[in-house]
Amino acid sequence: MLEVERLAAGLREETGRIADIVGGADPDLRVPTCPEWTVRDLVEHIGNAHRWTADLVERRLTEPPALDLAPAPSPAAEDWPGWLREGAALVLDAARRTGTETTVWTFAGPRPASFWIRRMLHDTLVHRADAAVALGVEVDYAPDLAADTLTEGLELLCLPLAAQARPAIAELRGTGERLLLSPADLDEPGWLITRAPEGVTWERGDGPADVTLTGPVTDLVLVFTRRLPPDRARTEITGDTALLDHWLARTAF
Repeated sequence: MLEVERLAAGLREETGRIADIVGGADPDLRVPTCPEWTVRDLVEHIGNAHRWTADLVERRLTEPPALDLAPAPSPAAEDWPGWLREGAALVLDAARRTGTETTVWTFAGPRPASFWIRRMLHDTLVHRADAAVALGVEVDYAPDLAADTLTEGLELLCLPLAAQARPAIAELRGTGERLLLSPADLDEPGWLITRAPEGVTWERGDGPADVTLTGPVTDLVLVFTRRLPPDRARTEITGDTALLDHWLARTAF
């Protein structure tokens, strides 16, 4: 995992970049990668997620918070950039006051407050792709942030509660089939995923694998999170394409 300082800087960076994309956009524009959402829905999701998280961390909650809080409506579209940046700042200020090592509630069990900085960073990073697709902007992530997005995504997917929350994940159990995400632009191992009978496991490694997806780490994130299909990304598939398709169909969010 990245150092807390880098996670915090990354949250500021990613929030700033999505703020730049959506500022003044048509609030009713549909978001193709989240078909039920408009750009306003996307902005409100991000801004309210940041504010909900900041409140949880600020109060040092150790029990699940209420999830039925009425979300705050976003301001006019021209004011979205400031509103989004304010939400990220609230998260970071709350974590600083609480202490990033202070244990708080998370859906993954008790964790340091820094868990939420990381979670909000990667949620925002992935949703920047949604905004970019809707508004015709290219996406390029900082390689270290993109790499940690893949790591965190696999960590969360392998939690026991993941299959409970999303039954399709249970269908990823297998008989030892392996998928490899191989970053072409990083001098480090890829992400080697094993579909075992008891569930999915993963490690950093380079194979062998039944199917390998190779490309820049930005594109690995875009494909892995279903923001781009493999044939539209700067990626190459070698091996069992059906195995990759099966994985992607059951991990969409």
